[in-house]
Amino acid sequence: MNEIGEAGRRGEKVRSDGWVRVEPKARGGIRLFVTTKVEAMYGEAVRATCAKGLEILGVRHAAVTVEDHGALDFVLLARLEAAVKRAGLGGEREALPEPGPGFGARSARERFRRSRLYLPGNEPKFFLNAALHEPDAVILDLEDSVAPPEKDAARILVRNALRSVDFGTCERTVRINQGERGLLDVDAVVPQNVHMILIPKVESAQQVRAVDERAEKARKAAGLKAPVLLMPIIESALGCFRALEIATASPNVAALTIGLEDYTADIGAPRTAEGRESLWARQVVVNAARAAGVAPIDTVFSDVADMEGLREACLEAKALGFEGKGCIHPRQVPVVHEAFAPSLEEVEKAKRVVLAFEEAEKKGLGVVALGSKMVDPPVVKRALRTVKMAEALGLLPRNWRRERK
Repeated sequence: MNEIGEAGRRGEKVRSDGWVRVEPKARGGIRLFVTTKVEAMYGEAVRATCAKGLEILGVRHAAVTVEDHGALDFVLLARLEAAVKRAGLGGEREALPEPGPGFGARSARERFRRSRLYLPGNEPKFFLNAALHEPDAVILDLEDSVAPPEKDAARILVRNALRSVDFGTCERTVRINQGERGLLDVDAVVPQNVHMILIPKVESAQQVRAVDERAEKARKAAGLKAPVLLMPIIESALGCFRALEIATASPNVAALTIGLEDYTADIGAPRTAEGRESLWARQVVVNAARAAGVAPIDTVFSDVADMEGLREACLEAKALGFEGKGCIHPRQVPVVHEAFAPSLEEVEKAKRVVLAFEEAEKKGLGVVALGSKMVDPPVVKRALRTVKMAEALGLLPRNWRRERK
């Protein structure tokens, strides 16, 4: 028997969202009741969007109530679909919005991942301007930031956001849930051009392979060419001991990160500012990532008011070998970027290594020498990356090779 379905948010303080109630009826067609804060300018458009969504979902007889609080079309359609499915209607149909201008954006395995900005997956107000803060990646979070009763609605909302919101040059990332629920998340987001999937609480290579296989299946079914990249999150003692096998579980793993809130809880130690209790775990993640040839990314810094503490934490992470850090507030992004930028000394050293490498290549030499010292390939690779970042950040002019000569 069908039940009344509700989804979304309502109330005076709600913005960029909406609330939908669907009551199935045996007959009588669609009775649509809409109230909106933008009635004068967009009232008819809101009604048209809801009517279109009901048609797409195949709903023929229902009383539908919508309270709009400035929601964009992709949000309205997501809330409508969630309410319809909670009412036992709609089947497997999806109320997909039209693709937005950023839908075809691409990412790359080798790219800067200094900052990743977490956005709660059931809060559309945070999606719209996320790219203005210029993080290297946005993470639409379906796991810890979403209450269990709202997981289904958040999945639909994130799916629609990936399709509609222009995230600019940010890597489009989703943190999925654990287990079967996470695989359903994969099915939903992969066809909408997600670039990377964060896999939480990973303790085995099989967990990574399960997500990878599901993502590959969804990608091929959607006709997408680029593989979906993966970032496992190590959050337990067992995960640390298996970090290398996790990092090498799939060629689509591009980065490895650590979550210290869950890790410290797992080992029964309070998390401290000094981080003595997690130093070993962080070093394990860095070494496993480097051994696997993927990027090591540090945990988030939870005190959004302490910018100096964040800067010190970033510099410490960089000294340990990490390439980036998670952000839970936009104001953290510029601090993270500045801290992980190469110093002038690092840039100068990288320039010398790159010039020596290029000179050796011209001469057909298999060995790179800098003065009286031999330079190993990993050092050359790191120097090339430092130079590339320095060029991108304006610390080094594009024509620096000619200027040097």
